[in-house]
Amino acid sequence: MSDTAARIADFIEPLRVAPGSKVRLGRDFDPRYRAGLKKREGVELLRTGVALLAEYQERLAAQDTYGVLLCLQALDAGGKDGTIRHVMSGVNPQGVKVSSFKVPSTEELDHDYLWRYARRLPSRGEIAIFNRSHYEEVLVVRVHPENLVRQKLPERARGKDVWERRYREINDWERYLTDNGFKVVKVFLNLSKEEQRVRFLKRIDLPEKNWKFSAADVRERRHWDAYQRAFSEMLSATSTPWAPWYVVPADRKWFARICTAAILAHTLMDIDPRYPEVSEEARNDLLAARQELEEEAPSGAAADPYAARTAEAKDEHGAGHGRPARKKHGRG
Repeated sequence: MSDTAARIADFIEPLRVAPGSKVRLGRDFDPRYRAGLKKREGVELLRTGVALLAEYQERLAAQDTYGVLLCLQALDAGGKDGTIRHVMSGVNPQGVKVSSFKVPSTEELDHDYLWRYARRLPSRGEIAIFNRSHYEEVLVVRVHPENLVRQKLPERARGKDVWERRYREINDWERYLTDNGFKVVKVFLNLSKEEQRVRFLKRIDLPEKNWKFSAADVRERRHWDAYQRAFSEMLSATSTPWAPWYVVPADRKWFARICTAAILAHTLMDIDPRYPEVSEEARNDLLAARQELEEEAPSGAAADPYAARTAEAKDEHGAGHGRPARKKHGRG
């Protein structure tokens, strides 16, 4: 493991939910935790993380073997949209797709509860982000059991064991995905009740933020304790060795973004995708093509400008590290 990969792994380890552990969210994870960092340090760390993601995403796409699914869960105002916008700011948008899941449509309710999520899974070489995910089926549906009725399940499928059964089914589904080369990364943005209140008020106070607020958000906030219990049980039941949960402190947006970037970078570095190696025949074709292009160079132009610039940069680098620089022609 490289030094960078080891540092990232150490940084995110306190956020990981150990498989098989019993989680009590309020006791085990502090929404204001920041690992001793200050915001100005965080800006540079996020820049580094974004650069890493850009590099590894390009390699992931070129290799075309693995896909990555990032699941983001949070209560309202938890910072999902901003996290996606900042963390993915440096990647090629052609290799990323974001799906948001709201109230199920009539068509979606006519299928099994995982159907609409399966349709949005990544292709090989791609990163897919679920802004809310299949875990809504054991969170919102659990806090509001009337939604379970709307799913048209047979009566025996709505029994007391429905949540335990769904945990098992979700774990099995995620195991199936990982066994087939699709890594599942799960991030819960852990927001405090007070910070949610402050963010809601900001959305009301600032006209340009009004569109992000709904009176339904306050009604949903009244179920805070029920959601905390549902989150705690979900984390306990579905953090697995193949798809662990990470609980990211979300009261400081800048820190939440650093953590999410680090978790995603850790996943990609663990995959370690490589650029494909071309065959000897293809390499010979490349050499022939380069020769033809070099012969087309206009008079006075470098045959291969990129190679010339690279060689010049190497010479300059060597001159600055104790190697003699090339003598320039001319007087002096």
